[in-house]
Amino acid sequence: MVISSTRGSAILTTSAIIGYLPLVVFAVLFAIISIQLPNFLTLTTFELILRQAIPTVIVCLGLAPVVMAGGDDVVSGGIDLSIPASAVLAAAIIADQTVNQGHSLLLAFTLSLAAAIGVGVANAILVVRIGMTPLLATLASSVAVVGIVKVITESRRINVADPVVVWLRDGSIAGVSSGVVITFVVFLVYFFVFHQTRWGINLQAVGGSKDAAEISGLSVPKFIAQSFVVAAFTGGLAGMFILARGSGFTPGTEENLLLEMVLATFLGAAFSPRRVVTLWGAVLGAVLVAALTLGFKSIGVNVFWTGCIKGALILMVVASSSLSARFET
Repeated sequence: MVISSTRGSAILTTSAIIGYLPLVVFAVLFAIISIQLPNFLTLTTFELILRQAIPTVIVCLGLAPVVMAGGDDVVSGGIDLSIPASAVLAAAIIADQTVNQGHSLLLAFTLSLAAAIGVGVANAILVVRIGMTPLLATLASSVAVVGIVKVITESRRINVADPVVVWLRDGSIAGVSSGVVITFVVFLVYFFVFHQTRWGINLQAVGGSKDAAEISGLSVPKFIAQSFVVAAFTGGLAGMFILARGSGFTPGTEENLLLEMVLATFLGAAFSPRRVVTLWGAVLGAVLVAALTLGFKSIGVNVFWTGCIKGALILMVVASSSLSARFET
């Protein structure tokens, strides 16, 4: 009995160590950056990090509900790789409609949200109705959407100087960046919806155990389908912030955004006591990833090496999550 108890404690300890490994690696990387840049951890730098993190935070708020509804298994669980593509599609539509077509920002924004939601509906049909795995379905839709973006923009940069976009980039509310304030409000709305409403709690119940949810009378396919639509809508919201951060549309933005979204969302699981993806964890992960990106850029790390490091970190985060879960079972 004592041996069994000791073995159980050792397994839990090993699981905890593996689960916190990504945070340890990030702490080491930040320590290296701080040594080379003693003034890196300042209030001014922190504000810049928050502003740079906004698009990643928004798309993470879209991915988190999909994982919460479908489970955190990267292959068979909830995943949506098309959210950055939806965000870039929205940004492309807004830029094209306001600059090239001369339409109002309100009309362009409405069209962009409709297009993004259309991507979410397509994903829901592919996963729920046709039965494709979320990983393959959303990867395929992402490639298709990026192709549409190239057709719309002809793979050219489009500068956007609309006053609202400029205000999102340079404006402030009570001395705080307007983009940061609005993003925080969006986070509070999402947190309320997914943690304080009956629908949000039921969606999390579906992700916790599909069998138990079905026994309780919940429609698992419906909630999974709705999570994809919410994710795509969130990507549409991110389109405005992409335009604000880049002062317009720039081809290829979705690639780096995809890396940061996946890394930040699953890194955030390390902050959860149960090692599961959460909204607040995803947001915190996005801020850490933005800080790491800015730190690497400040110390002169080549952008291609930065991409390699992010890719390696994604592998580490996902592997750590899988190993931690295996030790607990």
